[in-house]
Amino acid sequence: MKTYSVKAREIERDWYVVDAADQVLGRLATRIASVLRGKHKPIYSTHLDTGDYVVVVNAERVRLTGKKADQKEYFRHSGYMGGERFIPFRRMLDRHPDRVIKLAVKGMLPKNTLGRQMLGKLRVYAGPEHPHAPQHPRPFDTIAE
Repeated sequence: MKTYSVKAREIERDWYVVDAADQVLGRLATRIASVLRGKHKPIYSTHLDTGDYVVVVNAERVRLTGKKADQKEYFRHSGYMGGERFIPFRRMLDRHPDRVIKLAVKGMLPKNTLGRQMLGKLRVYAGPEHPHAPQHPRPFDTIAE
């Protein structure tokens, strides 16, 4: 008897929608990263992208615990000397609520080509509307934790 190895063409992808309203950012990001990697499926394999698509709505209403909403900063660097920029969490949430969730999930995925491919299956929207109704996304709660 041989061990079954899934082929890339045999992978079926589902669509899930998650409401980020009043959800803790880190806990939400870990569940999203797990689904993007495909760890909830019995055919999970480390060398293949077996994950599903995830649509996040209400990203502007995500929350942090403790004082992190006031203390957390995002770091960027232009590449020039003295070109570092620190963006407070509140300003990032006001201007780019989608980036807050994308950056949190990105940090939990592999840092290679496969991780970038997985991140491409994440769609984040600030409000409650999304254009992915034709894909019939299922509620995120249907995934076992």
